[in-house]
Amino acid sequence: MNLSRRSVLLAGAGVAAGLVPGLSGTAAAATRDLQPYASYWYPESLPSGTPGTGITWRSLKAWRAESDADLAFNAASVPLAARFTPTPANTTARSGQARIQSLVSFGPTSSNPSQGAPTADYYALTHWAYVDELVFWGGSSGEGLILAPNAPIVDAAHRHGVPVLGNVFLPPVAYGGRLQWTRDLVQKDSTGHYPLAAQLVAVAAAYGFDGWFINAETDGGNTALATDMLGFLRTLKTLGAAKGQRVTWYDSMTVNGSVSWQGALNNRNKTFFQAADSMFIDFRWSPSSLASSGTTAQQLGRSRYELWAGVDVEANGTNTSVNWDAIVPTTKAHVTSIGFYRPEWTRNHLPANRTPGDFHAADDKFWTGASLDPAKPDTTTGWRAPAVSVADRSTVTAVPFASSFNTGHGLKWYDKGKATSDTAWNHLGLQDRLPSRRWVVRTTGGRPLVTFDFADAWRGGSSLLVDGALDAPTTLDLYATRLPLGAETVVELTHRTDAGSVSLELAVATAEPGAAGGAPPYRYFPVTATSGNGWQTSTVRLTGLSGSVRAIGVRLTATTGPVRWRLGGLAVRDAVVNPAAPTDLRITDADGGNLRFAWQGAPGPVRHYELYRTLPDGTRRFLGGTCQHAFYVGALAPEQGESAARFELRAVGELFTVSTPATTTHTW
Repeated sequence: MNLSRRSVLLAGAGVAAGLVPGLSGTAAAATRDLQPYASYWYPESLPSGTPGTGITWRSLKAWRAESDADLAFNAASVPLAARFTPTPANTTARSGQARIQSLVSFGPTSSNPSQGAPTADYYALTHWAYVDELVFWGGSSGEGLILAPNAPIVDAAHRHGVPVLGNVFLPPVAYGGRLQWTRDLVQKDSTGHYPLAAQLVAVAAAYGFDGWFINAETDGGNTALATDMLGFLRTLKTLGAAKGQRVTWYDSMTVNGSVSWQGALNNRNKTFFQAADSMFIDFRWSPSSLASSGTTAQQLGRSRYELWAGVDVEANGTNTSVNWDAIVPTTKAHVTSIGFYRPEWTRNHLPANRTPGDFHAADDKFWTGASLDPAKPDTTTGWRAPAVSVADRSTVTAVPFASSFNTGHGLKWYDKGKATSDTAWNHLGLQDRLPSRRWVVRTTGGRPLVTFDFADAWRGGSSLLVDGALDAPTTLDLYATRLPLGAETVVELTHRTDAGSVSLELAVATAEPGAAGGAPPYRYFPVTATSGNGWQTSTVRLTGLSGSVRAIGVRLTATTGPVRWRLGGLAVRDAVVNPAAPTDLRITDADGGNLRFAWQGAPGPVRHYELYRTLPDGTRRFLGGTCQHAFYVGALAPEQGESAARFELRAVGELFTVSTPATTTHTW
């Protein structure tokens, strides 16, 4: 089995553009396509003939950052956050052993919008806590072989401490592969250097992601080509390491240049592993081949957990038959790490009319398991969810910290509880740091439903919903943290009760549980709520606490039930600071209602930027947000009697406070 069979299926599909309704086919034909897309290239030589509709053939060797017209839209800006491992949520999850690599196709190779799209139907990954490396999967012989991940995915991953790799795909001849493309990739210049290795490092540095996954599956090579590949790989790792980048090798090409998937680390591929940071072991592994692979890695002075044992979930997801004990046995040390191939099955297998809620329900079962509670994992089913074996991690280490439980997609956009856009959207760069354990519920009564809900929100596209009888006091773990406590530190909760009535308490722990699977030693603070309906924000002083906050949760006690209760926002802060304003907002290119915006970023810390259109009646309509300093909006049209459209751009801080606006206009 190999990775190529599915890769070619990525070609040809289109995706709507922008965060507002896209162009119709007729309108698109009459306008220039200003929509920026994620970048893709061939190493150097291009296919014969002409590219298909919506496809642009490019040479990586010819790429230069200074002439990349879409770089401002594609370059990620969120730095890779440091992570820590709290005391595991259960007694079976381990730290320091198996980790998870995830190979995900977020969209087609071509026509994949740089900054989101006007649909909520998207693989909005939220279980970052279990992922150690994300590969932006894709590529096809008819579009391009080298893919740079788009900025929203990198920004969301980095916010949760996960590095993201671009993909280099050299397909088998049966799927259009040409050995010349492999030779192009590993060519040497007159000085003996590998120019394409340097180009890959330059692309990752300019685009803000973390390295490359190298998948060389074009057969027909020889020992000389394998030697060149090895030299290329060593150069890529050396140059990349100086930039904080990493390299993963796929078990495909062997030392004699042929393609032969080993399903193991052995003498036919170990030199490539030694030249890389990790290796994805093909799906044909067996318990004995994984055991010997781990031993071989250690004999080479490497960790066995730098090997990703491939688990193909593209077709069957949680129904996939996997010999878990060969990878992550329960009674002895883990053998290798796990490499999930195409876990976006959690979205793709659902009916076409799927909702964001449908997707998250399936995704929670994939990562957490049938119990939907990592503190009480279900170990009786055939699917061994990551939460059973792998300890979660967190990046919540500094004040101020805030979350509105925004998953990075939604049916509307909300600001302070009001919908400011009725357009469905996705943009992972706007995703908040989300709870890593979903969902740990501690009660002696019935377990309520706990989920991200998209019917209403305080900010963004979603809120946290607790729905159930609450026939006993119920504590919901929210965040594992390392937040220093100061004299002025407070916690703010923005919440709403839709049905029933509850007594609300904030749960705060300043110490870890005594053992894996234990409850945090919470202290409970009453939350004062005003009478009446609607969203309200309550501020809680952490009187009597010192040190650092290690865990945050809420306790709900029903006074009348059943209860539907929402949490729309959580913030831990000292002072409230508004971000500085961006400047020089301008339209850099326009064609009808298709506009490219750019601006100078605000000095100081900024979480993201939000662009609004000011309508003639004075109301504001949300057009989109981004972490970049450029943004595209498509298919705008003048309002009745409007001679010029007015736009406002604000910087948004960590506490979701906003700056004064930068403004510009566009004359129709």
